[in-house]
Amino acid sequence: MVKPTNLVRIGVMGTHSTGKTLLMRGIEKELRSLGIAVGRTGRLGRRAALVPLPKMQYHTVESTRWVIATGIADEVAAAARLGGTPTGAVLADRACWDALAYFRAAQEWHGRTFPRSDREALHRLVTSHSPYNLLFATRLDPAAPVERQHDYDSRYRTLVDRHTHDLLREENLFHVQVTSDPASHELAVEQAVQRCTAEIPL
Repeated sequence: MVKPTNLVRIGVMGTHSTGKTLLMRGIEKELRSLGIAVGRTGRLGRRAALVPLPKMQYHTVESTRWVIATGIADEVAAAARLGGTPTGAVLADRACWDALAYFRAAQEWHGRTFPRSDREALHRLVTSHSPYNLLFATRLDPAAPVERQHDYDSRYRTLVDRHTHDLLREENLFHVQVTSDPASHELAVEQAVQRCTAEIPL
C-alpha cells in the first residue's frame, strides 16, 4: 500500500441533525474543485442499525466499540484508496471521539454507568487513533428545524451536545466550533480548504 505523500485528516463531531454531513459535503466539493483527491467516510449510524446494533440513547459498550472501530477502519481504507495520488484529504463524517460522546450521553439518559474497565477500553481505542489535522464540532441550536422523519429524543440530543463539548474540553482537543448560522458553516469550509492547501502543495 502506498500512502499519499501529503495527507490531511479532517473530522467532525456533534449531536444529530446539526449539519455534520452537510459540512463534510461542502468541504469535499471545494477540495475536489481544487483538484485535491478526497476520501469521505460516513453512514455509521445507518450501518450499525443494519448489523443490527442499538444506537442513539440505547448505545451499549459493544455498539460503541463497533462504531469506533468501524469508523477508524473506514478512515484507514479511505487513506489507502488515495494511495495512488501524491496528495489527498480524508474527511471523517463522525470523528472517532463522536462515539464516546454518544456513549456518555446514553449512560446519563438511562441514569447508569458501565464498568470502569469498559469505559477505559473505549477511551484507549479512541486515543490509539491518529489525531486529526482539523476537527470540527457542531453546536446544537434547539430552535433549528429538524426533518419530520427524524423522531429524535430531544433530551438525548441535548445530552449528546453537552457531552461532545465536555469531552473536547476534558481531552484538551483543539477544535473549531460550527453553529447553525450559514456564515459559520461557510467559514468552516473556508478553514478546511485553507488547512488543506497549506499542507498540500497545489
